[in-house]
Amino acid sequence: MSQLEDVWRRCAPGALAALARRYGDFDSAEDAVQEALVAASRQWPVDGQPDDPCAWIMRVASRRFIDRWRADRARVRREEQDARRQTEQLVPDADDTLTLMLLCCHPALTRPSQVALTLRAVGGLTTAQIARGFLVPEATMAQRISRAKQRLRDAGTSFALPTAVDMEGRVATLATVLYLIFTEAHTATSGDDLTDASLSATSIRLVREVQRRLPADRELAGLLALMLLTDARRAARTDVDGSLVPLARQDRSRWDRNQIAEGLTIVERALPTGPVGPYQLQAAIAAVHAEAVTASETDWPQIEVLYRMLSDLTPSSIVTLNHAVAVANVFGPHPALDMIRPLLHDERAARHHRVHAVHAHLLEMAHRTSEANVAFRRAARLATSIPEQRYLNARIVATTSPSTLATKCSSGC
Repeated sequence: MSQLEDVWRRCAPGALAALARRYGDFDSAEDAVQEALVAASRQWPVDGQPDDPCAWIMRVASRRFIDRWRADRARVRREEQDARRQTEQLVPDADDTLTLMLLCCHPALTRPSQVALTLRAVGGLTTAQIARGFLVPEATMAQRISRAKQRLRDAGTSFALPTAVDMEGRVATLATVLYLIFTEAHTATSGDDLTDASLSATSIRLVREVQRRLPADRELAGLLALMLLTDARRAARTDVDGSLVPLARQDRSRWDRNQIAEGLTIVERALPTGPVGPYQLQAAIAAVHAEAVTASETDWPQIEVLYRMLSDLTPSSIVTLNHAVAVANVFGPHPALDMIRPLLHDERAARHHRVHAVHAHLLEMAHRTSEANVAFRRAARLATSIPEQRYLNARIVATTSPSTLATKCSSGC
């Protein structure tokens, strides 16, 4: 990730939240912050990055907002000066990012719009990244986000933390958003880097903040445990050149034992206390992986049972793929291949490279090497993350038969 992108991730949510809180115009505030980023991309390479980039972004965004406001409202000079003075006093509050997320999860919006708008405004994800996560065209997602902002304006929403009762009503959406942001940070859908440590840390920090406010919510506790246990593996997920290292081949001595210990403690505290939700189940699965000293010691039968429970609770193509991997490790690849066959014929699911990557691995386990090679090629064509592309291309080479290589070389290698 570039230095400018890192600054954008750190500073933009605070600037956007401060402007939205001050003026109550989410759409114009977002435009002003984006204009500040454009200005930074042009000016900083020439003049150098300022000592306080967040203050610079805030100052320029404030000026852009004022310029737009002046042109639209034609206010008298006295009002302009008053507005400038108040803008200069803007200081992002510690709760601003959380407040911004809860605003994006306003009940006036549909659930998909809540998630998409929050990913865009707070997570810093591009419209294309969000569209890939939802498996929809980019143009469709752009329209959804635009309509969501318009609906917020029409609803006359205010920038303030909701009451405890209102917050509880938005927690499910908020948890979904934080989970999706963390998922993007854990395995980026595009770019040169597999992971984004800054975005992971932001996700974990925000979950901690929400969970602190609602300590009795076991699903929030499960989500926090899931993030900690998953993020604990980050250092071992790539090798020295940034290539992806699959779970079975990771150096587990590089896993963060402090995060694992905290995550296991949360799982042990949250699971036995009542009905189990999807984040608790996923945290339990991550805990089983974390407790295995080596890959061969993984308790796959327990993981398979947990995925079966998760599939019954919240069925999805991703759950099916992960469940199939567990089934393959317990019962062999053939029943797992039967499980994912419907996904290969589902137009929406088949656009996702992970469907074909899992299919390829299962075919490889079944010693159907030439078919695995075809599936790996399809996955590599669909993948947009460079580390994942490298890994899949390496699997293509590994599953290319000698006869195929001979044919290729006959025309020149």
